[in-house]
Formats: sequence, structure tokens, C-alpha cells
Amino acid sequence: MADASKIKRRHSDLTAAKQLHEQVWKDCYDLSMPARAHGLLSEIITATDAQQRKAVIYDSTAPDSVRVGVATVMGGMVPSNAQWFYLDIGAGETDAEQIFLDEAAKFIWENIHASNFDAEAFDAMLDVWIAGWHVLYCEEAVNGGFYFETWPVGECVIGSSRTGGLVDTVYRSYHYTVSQMVTEFGLDKVSPKVKQLWDAGKYDDKIKLTHAIEPREVYAKEAKLAANMKFGSCHMEVDSNHILREGGYHEFPCMAPRWSRLPNSAYATGPMSDALPDVRTLNEVTKWTLMGAETTLAPPMIAEDDGVLNPKNIKMGPRKIIVANSVDSMKPLITGARVDFGMMTRESLQGTIRKILMADQLPPVEGQSKTAYEWSVRVSMLRQMLGPMFGRFQAEFLQPLVERCFGIAWRANLLSQFSLIGRPPETLLDRNFTVRYLSPLARAQREEEVASLDRFEADLGMTVQNTGKAELLDLYDWEEGKRLKSRMLGVPQKLMRDERKLAQIREQQAQAQQAAQQQALATQGQAEMQGAMAQRMATAA
Repeated sequence: MADASKIKRRHSDLTAAKQLHEQVWKDCYDLSMPARAHGLLSEIITATDAQQRKAVIYDSTAPDSVRVGVATVMGGMVPSNAQWFYLDIGAGETDAEQIFLDEAAKFIWENIHASNFDAEAFDAMLDVWIAGWHVLYCEEAVNGGFYFETWPVGECVIGSSRTGGLVDTVYRSYHYTVSQMVTEFGLDKVSPKVKQLWDAGKYDDKIKLTHAIEPREVYAKEAKLAANMKFGSCHMEVDSNHILREGGYHEFPCMAPRWSRLPNSAYATGPMSDALPDVRTLNEVTKWTLMGAETTLAPPMIAEDDGVLNPKNIKMGPRKIIVANSVDSMKPLITGARVDFGMMTRESLQGTIRKILMADQLPPVEGQSKTAYEWSVRVSMLRQMLGPMFGRFQAEFLQPLVERCFGIAWRANLLSQFSLIGRPPETLLDRNFTVRYLSPLARAQREEEVASLDRFEADLGMTVQNTGKAELLDLYDWEEGKRLKSRMLGVPQKLMRDERKLAQIREQQAQAQQAAQQQALATQGQAEMQGAMAQRMATAA
């Protein structure tokens, strides 16, 4: 049974650890996307508040670069138009097992992108670029399939049960209206206070809730009851300590990757924190450049109070007539403002910010169509620059995402119902699988491995050609090498013939060749007999 006081105590401890870093995150949000800072430092940000904070942002380079950087990485990491992962159980898998895993991976990928994943994941990655981490919740949709929800970093605190390990603890504080609480949990599950508000018709009054998700010390593998699952879940009303719902998850339902993890902490910082000094400087330079431009376009005037011209009563503007004793009594005051210098400084700072936020890591896409080689160069550049980050995201984002979705589909019996898959092979039961990535970033990382195999095969063939030692070809398993390259390049394994079918084809080819040889021998023998008979008849004549 969940202990409300224990949950509140743990939540308080995690909140204290988070508050050490919140000011940095808030500064990053304020100069890029203020609305996403909701909940940081306990601030509730409305659309009006966000707009007021945007009013002091004089240059939009930072928010635009964040969006472009996120779009670039999302397109290279989890593209919606190309399958970006497949499943593998390691060495020794049969062809039937591999075909099932390939079809299962395709089924999961299609259903991930058929859900709201693309929109929610993009919002979550915005938080990574700005704060350095995000929380993306995954659950089975009511009508089947998957459902994703991005939780604001201001509402969440995270932790790990192992030092330096993956995030496996998330506490979220949020508000529900009375109507939402009754709809979500039922009138019989809410506290007496909420029931009174419901009976009084105060449906829109807000109640503060906490959702705690953390690993259980004791759990049952493949448990049927939620109370025995690996990860515990508890919803509670904060003010009344009333437990609304206690449940569980087989897999951790939240993906919480970190960009640059802080030492001795579960939290991280993102690229925006690295760009923050330049963003602040750019904001000030833009502000002063605009002031200088205003002074240049409408310079202040210097006027002599000569008894005829009274500067205090002068109103400047187009088509105004000003009475003066002399044309020298009033003239513009040249300030010497260098607007061009401010513009050059802005361009330099803008380039630095785009580079840090990865908005210009690739050559421009605009212009004429790119060749395959040009696109290969673009992906190679992206791989070199984002390789370390992609490795962390594989472990903390993509692996938990696929495992969670596979578990939901498996328990809902969706994989067996899918006509192209059918029932899984019995040999797959109780075997662990790993996720292999086929996204442009992952494929780019494998290009060097494929290129190494190609170079070795070419070198081996050249050596045999130069030395005449054909026995050197036996050093290399050509068939297995081609199968390995097909996996690295993401070729669907159902297109690769399995060993049994390959043996049948080769046996048929051998039989056909043997029959052809026998036919040729028979034809040759018949021709020889006919020739011999003709020769005998000629001799007898």
C-alpha cells in the first residue's frame, strides 16, 4: 500500500536537488521560449506572461536556431518516412526468428508514427536543447496503439536508483480540475473535499496532484497484478494526502534523456546553456543597434534660444514650419553612432549561436537538388558532430522507447494479430532482444564498418589476382559477410533467402546442371554412335 507521507518526503528531497539548477534553465527559457518555463521556480506562466517576456527579446536567432537544430536531429534520428530501427537477439538466430523480428519492428515503427509521437517528441526535444533533459511519457492509447505526452520540466523531478545510471524515478506535480479528476479517477476514488466541490458545482476548481513513478524493491517478473510490477505508480492529492490510484508498469514508461549530465546529479544542461552568454550579448547589442539606428534615422536637434526660437515649444515632424532667427539656430546633433559596427557584431554573434545550437551544422538544403554523394557528405558531417550525443540518446531515449512500445504491443497481443507476423516462434520465448538503429545517423555510423568490409574484400580479390593463390579466398566467409552488410545497410531480411531455401535452390541448380551434363553426354554418345555406324557403312561399301 502506498504511503502518502513517504511520497511527499521523497518528492521534497528530489525537489531540493532540482532547485540548485532551476535558475540556469529559467534563464535559458526566458531568452528563447519563455512559455516552456512553466513550473520552474514555482512560477505559473500564462500566454500573457510569456508574451511580456518575449517583448524584451530583441533578436530571434536563439529560438529559431533551437527549432532548426531540433528538426535537424529529429529528421536524422527518428524520421517518420523511413524505418529507423530493427530488433535483434544476437548470434545464432534462425531465419524464421529474424523475419518475425523484422516484421515486428516494422509494425511497431508504423504504430509509433501513426500516434502523436512526432508532435510530442518534437516538443520534448525542444526542452533538451534548452534545459538539457525532457520527460516523455508513453502509455497504451484508449482505442489501441500508443499515446505519448510531454511533461513540462518545471512539473517534474527525476532521479536514478543507481549512481550515474538511467533515470528510473519521476515525480510529477500538476493540477487537475474537479471535473477532470472525476472523469479520470471516478467519483468514488476522490477525496471528500473533491466530492464536496463536485456536489457544489465547482467543476473548474483546481486540485494539486502528484504522480510518483519509481522502481519497486520487490516485484514479480511478468506480473499480472499492477501492485507486483517492476515499476510502481501512485497518484495522490497533495493537500489531503489522499491516494487516488496505485498501479504499476512492466517497463519504465518515461523517456528522460540528458544532453550533458551534471556531475553528481541526475540533471543536465543543454546547448542553450552554452550559447547563453552569446545570446545575452546579442540581445544587448541588438537593443543598442536599434537605438543607434533610431538616432541615425531621427537624430536629436540642437537649438539656440535666441528670443525668437523657443526650443521648449518646438514640435518636430514632417510638414512642420519652425520659425527661427537664422538657419543656424537649429540643426541636427550628429552623435557619431556606428550602426554598421553593431550590425557586424550581430552577424558574428548570430553565427556563433547557430553553431552552438546546431542550426548550421549542415550545408543549406535550398537550391538545386542534391546528388546522392552530396547527401552522403551531409549525413557524414552530421554523424561526426552529433555522434557522442546520439550514443547517449540511443541508451536513454530510443532503447527505452522501443522496449516500452514492444512491451505494450506484446501484452495487447497486437503482434500475433498482425496477419504478416502470425504467432512468434517458440524459440523466441524468454529471450532478450536488442535494438539496432537504421536512422540516417545510425546508418552513417555504420558506413565506416561497411566500407571496411568492402575494402577488405577488394584487397583480398586483388591479392589473389596478383599472386594466383586462389586458396586465399577461403579465409573469408563471403556469404556471411554479405548477410552482415545487408543488416548494416538496413536491407529487409525477408528479402534475404534463408539457409534452408538457399540449400533447396542450390540443390535444384545442381540437379539441373547434372541433368544437363547427362543430356550432353547422351547427345554426345548418340552422335558418336551415329558417326561410327556411318563410317562402317562407308567401309562396307
